[in-house]
Amino acid sequence: MFSANQLCKKITTLYPEIGACGIDIDVIQDSSNNMWVVHLEKNTHSLKHFLELMDADQCMKGKQCVSLGLEIAQLQKNIEGKQF
Repeated sequence: MFSANQLCKKITTLYPEIGACGIDIDVIQDSSNNMWVVHLEKNTHSLKHFLELMDADQCMKGKQCVSLGLEIAQLQKNIEGKQF
């Protein structure tokens, strides 16, 4: 098993424009729902996304990062595209 910090670093490696772990992106494990919670923040806007454990595991093992990458890209697009 890997830590939240390791998953966060993997995400910022895939998408370095997101920002820094603990500042613009935060990852925590939601044990009650068996998922990872990826929280992105930009200025005063933020989004949360629930990432399936299996998808995160595959990416961390270097087998498949497509779903993780697509989900993170969508989160980033949503934050940048929000009209406030």
